[in-house]
Amino acid sequence: MPDNIRFDIDRDVRIGLPEAVFCEGKSHDALLSLLKRFASDDEKPILFTRLSESVWARVPKDLRAAYDYDPLSRTAWHRTCPRHETGLASIVSAGTADAFVTHEVARTLEYLGWTVRLFEDCGVAGLWRIQAARDDINKGDVVVVCAGLDAALASVMGGLTSKPVFAVPTSVGYGIAEGGRAALSSCLASCAPGVAVMNIDNGYGAACAAARVLTLLESVRAAR
Repeated sequence: MPDNIRFDIDRDVRIGLPEAVFCEGKSHDALLSLLKRFASDDEKPILFTRLSESVWARVPKDLRAAYDYDPLSRTAWHRTCPRHETGLASIVSAGTADAFVTHEVARTLEYLGWTVRLFEDCGVAGLWRIQAARDDINKGDVVVVCAGLDAALASVMGGLTSKPVFAVPTSVGYGIAEGGRAALSSCLASCAPGVAVMNIDNGYGAACAAARVLTLLESVRAAR
């Protein structure tokens, strides 16, 4: 492994969440060294994020065979963390155009061992869609909302559930949407109290925030 890579292998001990590999911007040699290292069952499970199809295609075929890779979410893992017996995350998206973020949330939580349920294409342009899914969404312990354009779904969902809500503005939209900045501003200005807002397209961060809540709930249930 290159000398300039100092992997935080014990992060899970400190904060309950393992370090992940953010692949964008890494040199091909650095990325290959990490993929080779964490293809071993002797290493802790590690999640690779923002791993594009074009970069993945340059990885040797035998090394690719050691990983579960998903091109939509741009994530990969050799092994997942141990499964949790309780804890459910509801992941809601405004449209299928948000799928690259929605599935990054889902894949990250699955890697961390949590159960997820997806509710896609629930945007407010057709309010009947979120109304029809509301009861099932509320079966989750946490709710993650992924939405672009005006991201109004985050406010609507914040008014329909008592569960912790994490909003992820996405970079989907025309012109004034400004690569997700309009969605971000809308989420931050939400009139629904208590909605936590992530950075634009940061599905990984939202999943980790949800996992912190799920872990806390798990410990409370275990103590009963």
